[in-house]
Amino acid sequence: MQLTSENKLKNLIIVGDRLLIKLKKPNQKTSSGLYLPPGVQEKEKVQQGYIIKAGPGYPIPLPVENDEPWKDPSEEVKYIPLQAKEGDLAVFLLNGAYEVMYEGEKYYIVPQSAILMLEREEEL
Repeated sequence: MQLTSENKLKNLIIVGDRLLIKLKKPNQKTSSGLYLPPGVQEKEKVQQGYIIKAGPGYPIPLPVENDEPWKDPSEEVKYIPLQAKEGDLAVFLLNGAYEVMYEGEKYYIVPQSAILMLEREEEL
């Protein structure tokens, strides 16, 4: 199987309540028409980007009941799912995010608690 950038990302597993976000291309000009040098937009406290992958959510602790011998002891962990979904445009706080490089591309790993707002394209 040939590895492309799309199926390389499929191999990534995002843990817990975190999201993998790729920044939206910044505007090169201000609203008044001034051109911004590279890097100015990346220093803003609030950023926006598209969610590439999402973690499973918040783990729910399993009840401690050892009196049922028929239960499978390797019961899988259950999760409360995240509100954010893959493909959403997220507005997030940069100081809660971790910058990572993967396959030469810059991404941010962001906990859901750092997400301020989501924009979702609903399909009709």
